[in-house]
Amino acid sequence: MKLLGKLYLIPTTMGESDPMDVLPQTVKRSIDFIDHYIVENEKTARKSIKAVSPEKKQSELILFTLNKRTEPSEHLDFIKPLLEGKNVGLMSEAGCPGVADPGAVIVKLAHEKGIQVVPLVGPSSILLAMMASGMNGQSFTFNGYLPIDKDEKKSALKYFEKLSQDKNQSQLFIETPYRNNKLVEDILQILNPSTHLCIAADITLPTEFIKTMRVSDWKKLKVDLHNRPTIFIIHKM
Repeated sequence: MKLLGKLYLIPTTMGESDPMDVLPQTVKRSIDFIDHYIVENEKTARKSIKAVSPEKKQSELILFTLNKRTEPSEHLDFIKPLLEGKNVGLMSEAGCPGVADPGAVIVKLAHEKGIQVVPLVGPSSILLAMMASGMNGQSFTFNGYLPIDKDEKKSALKYFEKLSQDKNQSQLFIETPYRNNKLVEDILQILNPSTHLCIAADITLPTEFIKTMRVSDWKKLKVDLHNRPTIFIIHKM
């Protein structure tokens, strides 16, 4: 029986910061011996690998690109090294692969092929924001992006607000960073003044900002979130 490689889920930093401030030594040790990677962007992946393991020879790296333009038919090519007994690292652009990340399709395929999946410890903006929010960490849902259409966005926000109250369940979502400030305006106009809102931006970076207040109190505070990766959490108690 042929020995299969292992798929290592390798977390990365969530911005310009020293990787050893947020990544454990297990990540470095894994990068040291893995030469095959599945990544969202080759340039940034090489930069991340070099930051963690400066002595790693870039010329020895074999990178496969997985993003929204990748055809499903290419996925099998990506895992061929695993089927040949080579270990492969799966990396996200920021944070943990497989969570709010296209890498989940590769993890699913690995399970289907009987390949061992090894998740490594690292920063997750979703979990870190939830930890710091003071909201219900026993029951919460990540909803991804809100609709772009104004009416649909309003309906979604009201729906998540009601869901948070009915199920006592914190509701998390994100927005394209350049639309963050507009989303805050919409939230403050649409949601009930008593609803709690957590805004968590630039998590783990020197500019980190995390604050939870009622909507009514947020209306008194101005914060600039333009182009800053941000997690929003709402909960009507």
